[in-house]
Amino acid sequence: MTMYILIVALIVISAVSTILVAGKGDANYSSSTKKNYTNLTIMYGVVIILGFIALGIYIRFFS
Repeated sequence: MTMYILIVALIVISAVSTILVAGKGDANYSSSTKKNYTNLTIMYGVVIILGFIALGIYIRFFS
């Protein structure tokens, strides 16, 4: 029973903390979002290309 109380307390604390942090705005949100979007696009592109290369190597040598 104690574990259930601890889990519920943790969920409540997490929810309240999230709401408090989410209430604060960021003045530079649009400029940082564009930069983050560009970085994520580049990372995904590199990972996809490396994934296709790894798949090709696996098919060529292990099948």
